[in-house]
Amino acid sequence: MGVIGNILWFIFGGVVMGLGWWLAGLLAAITIVGIPWAKACFVIGQFAFFPFGKEAINRRELTGQDDIGTGALGLLGNVIWFVFAGIWLAIGHLGSALLCFITIIGIPFGIQHLKLAVIALAPIGQTIVDKGVAARAR
Repeated sequence: MGVIGNILWFIFGGVVMGLGWWLAGLLAAITIVGIPWAKACFVIGQFAFFPFGKEAINRRELTGQDDIGTGALGLLGNVIWFVFAGIWLAIGHLGSALLCFITIIGIPFGIQHLKLAVIALAPIGQTIVDKGVAARAR
């Protein structure tokens, strides 16, 4: 079922939002200081292309230890991200979610857009894993 969901998702809007994430990543990479944000954009962009069967979780939950992205520097990075790019990606996902919620068939896609909107607000310190791995990490 996840494969069918991912194919439909990709065709009916996932490609647009995934490319939006990758564009944000390219813009961040150009600035050199934005490379940590660019890496997060490319990982989450891949997730935005095919989100069914995967989940975003905090790396601290997965590994059981802090790293540079899950500590104070990660918080600072997320604040900077929110101001410059996060709010715009989140608005894009919210708008897409509202369009998906118009039809009953689009409800699962709208839910995925809402999940991506939350990730768009603070992506630093997050990682993308299969749902089974996420369940074991919690």
